[in-house]
Amino acid sequence: MAKPIVLIAEELSPATVEALGPDFEVRTVDGTDRAALLTALADASAVLIRSATQMDAEAIAAGTQLKVIARAGVGLDNVDVKSATTAGVMVVNAPTSNIISAAELTVGHILSLARHIPAASSALAQGQWKRSKYTGTELYEKTIGIIGLGRIGALITARMQAFGTNVVAYDPYVTAARAQQLGVTLLSLDELLAQSDFITIHMPKTAETTGMISTEQLGLMKPTAYIVNVARGGLIDEDALYAALKSGRIAGAGLDVFVSEPPTDSPLLALENVIVTPHLGASTDEAQEKAGVSVAKSVRLALGGELVPDAVNVAGGVIDPTVRPGIPLMEKLGQVFAGIADGPITSVDVEVRGEIAELDVSVLKLSALKGIFSNTVSESVSYVNAPLFAEQRGIAVRLTTEAESDEYRNLLTVRGTTSEGTQLSVSGTLTGTKQIEKIVEINGYDVEVPIAKHLIVMVYTDRPGIVAIYGKEFGDASINIAGMQIARRNAGGQALSVLTVDSPVDDALLEKVRVAIDADLLREIDITV
Repeated sequence: MAKPIVLIAEELSPATVEALGPDFEVRTVDGTDRAALLTALADASAVLIRSATQMDAEAIAAGTQLKVIARAGVGLDNVDVKSATTAGVMVVNAPTSNIISAAELTVGHILSLARHIPAASSALAQGQWKRSKYTGTELYEKTIGIIGLGRIGALITARMQAFGTNVVAYDPYVTAARAQQLGVTLLSLDELLAQSDFITIHMPKTAETTGMISTEQLGLMKPTAYIVNVARGGLIDEDALYAALKSGRIAGAGLDVFVSEPPTDSPLLALENVIVTPHLGASTDEAQEKAGVSVAKSVRLALGGELVPDAVNVAGGVIDPTVRPGIPLMEKLGQVFAGIADGPITSVDVEVRGEIAELDVSVLKLSALKGIFSNTVSESVSYVNAPLFAEQRGIAVRLTTEAESDEYRNLLTVRGTTSEGTQLSVSGTLTGTKQIEKIVEINGYDVEVPIAKHLIVMVYTDRPGIVAIYGKEFGDASINIAGMQIARRNAGGQALSVLTVDSPVDDALLEKVRVAIDADLLREIDITV
């Protein structure tokens, strides 16, 4: 069998290819050569890029076999995530690969501003000994204002506190408890700007944050204050910043990112109180290697059909280890649910009960949808496009959690309705130290059946001799019954029988058995996970 093709469109570390392993055919292409890129994408299952390759709608459409776009870095400005999601293509990045490098560069900018290191170095290299001109300021007991107290902001906090500084922060999404844990005082943005001696920005670039530091905000700063941006170009209004620096309204700025890169025509480059670097936030050997290895691992997971925590167009995130075993179980329950449905599904409720209900279990909803559609649509189903299939079919999907579980430590259920008005449900759990997957309920009937590759579910009127009838039919057809359980609510009423068999059963035999026992429901379900 041919190996899936992984296309590397930009230079990545050797460790990236090593992390991909031997299971793929690795090809390379110059991602900036548009014609070559579009041709190479035609049979690629995954493409690995950095910032130069444009994966827009045209490129995504050219990748008819494409399942993953992997950006070895944090930003996704060069990836059309919406088009990728519509096409069922997973987009992954390496969100933590450069956080240490970015934090350290930020500290470097702050130190360089405080002690005028670049200007002093340049002057001395030209033979000028100007000690008095480059008298700086100590960081000790200064106030450092951090706008955005995420992962990078927290790293900078720890590093700046080592200098004996007072750290304040503005972040509307950080709780007081988290700030207290970091030893940071939360302030409003205006308060931070007015009190800080050094300000550094670490916010994502959105419609709300673009230009968030402009003339009004710069006017609140101390004349002796400095501002640093190593995050995203455009968070600071560059025209307003130039005016504030030119007039001496603020003391200086350190910039690693710009609205237009490279900023060849920017007047900021001519100012003496500005230090600049060419977008070096992630430009360390360690960060590049971490990014490449991270996305290579994500590609392996994605092409293996597993959930990828770093996929940006999949809900969820880091999966708790106690939730992870429920992912394949929920997908199998989704397949059983779809297998017993008597018509199009109109609603799906994914229910999680027990200890794990207090954790983030949103991944289990995705897993259930993937299972429901895996054997019912012609397209390849992934964690990315499964919610789209539900939306396109008008299926209402809900996730509910409940910490109480009466009989099992954790109970996972897929419940829903078909267009015929039929109510369906399938529940499962994991038992024992080996975490054995079991079905424990189908349509209100209590069972306890280990999940197997081939299941047969039957509902019929309970009466003597039924088991002998279908046992003989399957035996005559050389279908071995590996396990069986029968559940009923009362004698002579409806009974549900679940069989695990060693091989698939053809439709003709199923119909023969259905007629022989006058079954209300008889389905074979092949579990593909």
